[in-house]
Amino acid sequence: MTHFLTPVLALILWSLIIWCVMYARRIPAMQKAKINPDTAKSPDGAWKGQLPEKVQAAAHNYNHLMEQPTIFYALMFYIALTGGESGLMSYLAWAYVVLRVLHSLVQITSNKVMVRFSLFTFSTIALIIMACAQAAKLF
Repeated sequence: MTHFLTPVLALILWSLIIWCVMYARRIPAMQKAKINPDTAKSPDGAWKGQLPEKVQAAAHNYNHLMEQPTIFYALMFYIALTGGESGLMSYLAWAYVVLRVLHSLVQITSNKVMVRFSLFTFSTIALIIMACAQAAKLF
């Protein structure tokens, strides 16, 4: 049996894998486009328009993994610290992680928006259920 916080570690490791994918794509693309890293000072500069969509998708996905998952991390530690671990919370945590990984895979490959949106929605629903279940224990 895995520790309750193992899904946290899994999503952290996945985020670092996406970071590697981002740079594995970005550095060669910047070299091919002859973009000087010293002139690419702004993360939203014109240089980004010179990069293929596939390269930008990995960077966008990495950014996504730094956004909503922060709620997941905080919630998981809240649950662990308040003794709220349960089979249901564990299943929901793993569901959240698996759905976020699938979201990443779609975004960095086919980038089908409706598929990504569906995966994002289902992962958010898992997060909402987890948070509401913990909040319900307070009342």
